[in-house]
Amino acid sequence: MDEVAKDGLAIAKAKFDAGTIDRRQFMAVAAFLGFAGPAALGSGSASAATTEVVMSNWGGDAVAAYKKAYGEPFEKATGMKMPIDTTGPSAGKIRAMVESKKVSWDVGDSNLGVGIEMGAAGLLEAIDYSIVDKNKVLPGLWNDHAIAGYGFSHIFVYDDAKFPNKKPQSWADFWNLKDFPGKRAMRRDPQGVVEAALFADGVPRDKIYPIDLPRAFKKIQEIKKDTIFWNAAAESQQLIRDGEVTMCQTWNTRAYLLGQDTKGRIKTVLNQGMFQPNAWVVPKGNPAGREAAMKLIASMQDPGQQVEILKLIGCGPVNPAAAASVPAELKSQNPSDPDALAHQVVFDVKWYAENQAKAQQAFLDFLAS
Repeated sequence: MDEVAKDGLAIAKAKFDAGTIDRRQFMAVAAFLGFAGPAALGSGSASAATTEVVMSNWGGDAVAAYKKAYGEPFEKATGMKMPIDTTGPSAGKIRAMVESKKVSWDVGDSNLGVGIEMGAAGLLEAIDYSIVDKNKVLPGLWNDHAIAGYGFSHIFVYDDAKFPNKKPQSWADFWNLKDFPGKRAMRRDPQGVVEAALFADGVPRDKIYPIDLPRAFKKIQEIKKDTIFWNAAAESQQLIRDGEVTMCQTWNTRAYLLGQDTKGRIKTVLNQGMFQPNAWVVPKGNPAGREAAMKLIASMQDPGQQVEILKLIGCGPVNPAAAASVPAELKSQNPSDPDALAHQVVFDVKWYAENQAKAQQAFLDFLAS
């Protein structure tokens, strides 16, 4: 070991022990000096020195919501902090961090498909089901390397002021430009869009998957010239809030915020939604250690915390025990409400894990044609 590097590590360790730098700062210094992983903290177990468990999400409104709903209870119960890294836990980021041995966060807000893909590649820690309870999620919303913490739905919203009489209630109505005139907006991504097209074309809920891409594209072609395809979720909000479109395909979380921002002018339609669970994942070699990460995931299974997330940003609880605690006024906005789920299709993670790249390229080619 280079003596200068060793001395630099010792200085950083002393600052960490004194509390003048946090774990993430210490690990960044250690990585720069050529040391990585919890072992850089020295002798003893990694968990003994753990003072924080870093959550990685995608930023935006979720940051404050996660700190309140998840961070505060976890910090109170364990004494560990839950800082949030907003760079996003993409599959590419996970691979790059783990392979370079420069892992900078502990628990990522990802999806079950990433759990399957990255877990098979040996890049994720297996979920410790002696700490995390698989019975505290809806059936099927877990695998060896990922477990759901909340869910959201691909749905559509409409401007109530533009339709004073008859109200749109299905994807067939979304496609119906005669009875419900005006521009539409949809995501520039096949997820949620191709399913909507098949619903609009009369495909039954239990026959949406496997996706028939040619049929979906043929249906989208009917309204393509009247549709704006958005890239960022904030753009979907702006398009309908500012009156550029009368209906917009988006996520229920954005719809929830739109309803609040417009005092109810923008209405949500959960019917025929595509319910998609998130999933917590833990990269191999996470700074806080595997056990601390599992404790955070287990903490977030609390039904009260999941209801709090629903109240703050519209994410639906996946712990069945939470349903009874959802306030009556939020029932119509809850994508995981049992009545809402009965009229939605659950996102087929396996189909997308096998077809995402092909579907994405085919969709972009279709839009460009």
